[in-house]
Amino acid sequence: MFESDKNYSLLNTITYPADLRKLPEKDLLQVCRELRNFIIDELASNPGHFASSLGVVELTVALHYVFETPYDRLIWDVGHQAYGHKILTGRRDQFATNRKFGGLCGFPNPKESEYDAFGVGHASTSISAALGMAVASNMKNEATRNVVAVIGDGSMTGGLAFEGLNNVSENPNNLLIILNDNHMAIDNNVGALSEYLVHITTSRTYNKLRYDLYRFLKRKKIISEGGKDYILRFNNSLKSLLTKQHNIFEGFNIRYFGPIDGHDVNYLVKVLRDIKDMKGPRLLHIRTKKGKGFEPAEKSATEWHAPGKFDKEKGVRIVVSNGVEPPLFQDVFGNTLLELAKENKRIVGITPAMPTGSSMCIMMKEMPERAFDVGIAEEHAVTFSAGLAKEGMLPFCNIYSSFMQRAYDQVIHDVALQNLNVVFCLDRAGLVGEDGPTHHGVFDLAYFRCIPGLTIASPLNEHDLRNLMFTAQQPEMGPFVIRYPRGRGVLVDWKNKMQALPVGKGRNLKAGKDMAVISIGPVGNMVAKAVEMAGKIENIEIAHYDMLFLKPVDTELLHEVGKSFDHIITVEDGVITGGLGSTVLEFMSDNDYYPKIKRLGIPDHFIQHGSLSELYRLCGIDAEGILKSILEFRQEINNG
Repeated sequence: MFESDKNYSLLNTITYPADLRKLPEKDLLQVCRELRNFIIDELASNPGHFASSLGVVELTVALHYVFETPYDRLIWDVGHQAYGHKILTGRRDQFATNRKFGGLCGFPNPKESEYDAFGVGHASTSISAALGMAVASNMKNEATRNVVAVIGDGSMTGGLAFEGLNNVSENPNNLLIILNDNHMAIDNNVGALSEYLVHITTSRTYNKLRYDLYRFLKRKKIISEGGKDYILRFNNSLKSLLTKQHNIFEGFNIRYFGPIDGHDVNYLVKVLRDIKDMKGPRLLHIRTKKGKGFEPAEKSATEWHAPGKFDKEKGVRIVVSNGVEPPLFQDVFGNTLLELAKENKRIVGITPAMPTGSSMCIMMKEMPERAFDVGIAEEHAVTFSAGLAKEGMLPFCNIYSSFMQRAYDQVIHDVALQNLNVVFCLDRAGLVGEDGPTHHGVFDLAYFRCIPGLTIASPLNEHDLRNLMFTAQQPEMGPFVIRYPRGRGVLVDWKNKMQALPVGKGRNLKAGKDMAVISIGPVGNMVAKAVEMAGKIENIEIAHYDMLFLKPVDTELLHEVGKSFDHIITVEDGVITGGLGSTVLEFMSDNDYYPKIKRLGIPDHFIQHGSLSELYRLCGIDAEGILKSILEFRQEINNG
């Protein structure tokens, strides 16, 4: 399938882009070949985002060959595709540490390299950020600095991208936008814009003629720089009339070039040089293939977006099974949603571009008319759900926790304020591992808790998740938030008979008299282990309470704890500022209980990337860390 050639004769001579620029142009084809092979070799044993980076190898080489990075700014949207960029910018020898604890970040990060001009990880940010940089360069009289934003067609569906486009022509700048059109996001791209990009055409001869005419008129002082926009609008109208096709980007008064072959590195270099020094905002539309150069990834880009370890010779993913395992939480959600939808005709599913990642694809396959992938558009997903709910449907809106941050206003204004029964299922809540701080879903408990009318819950296990989903569809529920983590649960026999739970009620999982530990969510399973270990190490009886609901909180349970215990530990897989620990502190203070409380959770700083076990240990919320806090508290009790 793939024969590795580890004779990286040219790649080994490139430490920084300045070294690349010393090579003759004819060598760029070989550089691309070696760079692609290097990525395949490395990611076969060190998993990461695979297909995206293969698709932009030629673009990456061409950009660093033509532009004077890092002085010229290069902004990648999301950053899934930036591995080639990292390898060419001084990090080839460290690339084996990519996404590992203490190693390279999986996304561009300015703290890591001056070549990473802007920190990214979420979609649709590049145009706005690059525009800010381009305008700043103009204000600082840095006329020679180029700013380039690279954005994919999937990211272009995000509202922020259009907000940026709408402002590009409003301020003096020389921004270059490169639209990487591979007709894919992670799953297949959706929406009218995607179809438009597939069919759009333009004439390079026309673009050259127009630019030459503009230069001639300006040299003859027939038009000024200020009058350029009027000519541009007239030319765009004329072009639309002649070609019978309106160009959406030229509608924003942005010069459009393309589409061109994004895998022809020499032609890319020529075009980039031709448009590099043009004045005003420009957009270059390139066509690429996600997974280019590795046949399985070309055929199934979704599966090979982040495939884990794989056999590069056979072209197959390496799936390690430990026998019968608990299911992924996302699969429990997907199967349960379909099960509920078969019984409740009002249920519909909504996801912003993550049908496979969230397992919404299970319902989509069987009930395509009742499940909607709205593309990378979280704000739209929430308000679309609100509209469905207003007319009597029951939307289960599944959004990754860290991406839900983008739709905060819509949750408040369009759902909570109108008390609409939208069920928000937050996948990847808590620490997520190797994707790092841009993807950790640790803020949701805190940022949702302050919104009136929301029910907020987190399951201890798969049975709880199913019961909470069943509960959320009951009459008069209003907005309902269920957050659950990435990865597997704890129950092999996960398919219970669902039942409605009393909203706002927690439970006592273990009785005790010396100390209480209060937890919410799957981290409670680590608490249970720590409590068991503590009982074996010392003669100590620890009560363990699982809140299940953060809002409304179980005040009866907290009164019981407040009356019975002088020492309380709270544990949550979320920020300790504003979450469960804050809730318990506030309740105790408001009701004149004064126990000593230790809060465990995510501390008040951003947590790096690494394996889940490493990050839980770092934050002190693995079983051993919780045990340490219990024993420290026990020592304080003994010391009086």
